[in-house]
Amino acid sequence: MSAMIEQVTGPRESRARELIRRFGARLTVARVRVLAELLDAESALTHVELQKRVEAGAEPIDRVTLYRVLEWLEETGVVHRVAGPDRVFHFAARQVRRPHGHFRCVQCARMYCIEEPGTLARSVRALLPTGFSGEEIEVTVSGRCARCASP
Repeated sequence: MSAMIEQVTGPRESRARELIRRFGARLTVARVRVLAELLDAESALTHVELQKRVEAGAEPIDRVTLYRVLEWLEETGVVHRVAGPDRVFHFAARQVRRPHGHFRCVQCARMYCIEEPGTLARSVRALLPTGFSGEEIEVTVSGRCARCASP
């Protein structure tokens, strides 16, 4: 492991390194920094939001490198992405492994995972016509998040 990786320290980075190691992948500064930010985020982040957070107080990260890291994280299943109404992808560390929905705040534009995947999947399947079998469910609820809705 290079000295550069060792300089990316802290509990968030340690957790990110551990997840990357589980997949037997090569540790890179970019992978550790990007995953650490996603693990720490309270809502899903766009490429632009993520790049700003990763670069805050640190070396800049090339946009292409960021895209490649996000693509790898998604392929491994550590991160998932969801398209917003503007067709911009939002990325989140996969806390919920089963099908689940999302909530998009119309005021602040944050995207949150809905953490009741079983209930949501059963509800949507119940709406399917007889004989239909859903394989993938994608539900996004729009409204105001708790932060924006409070006076």
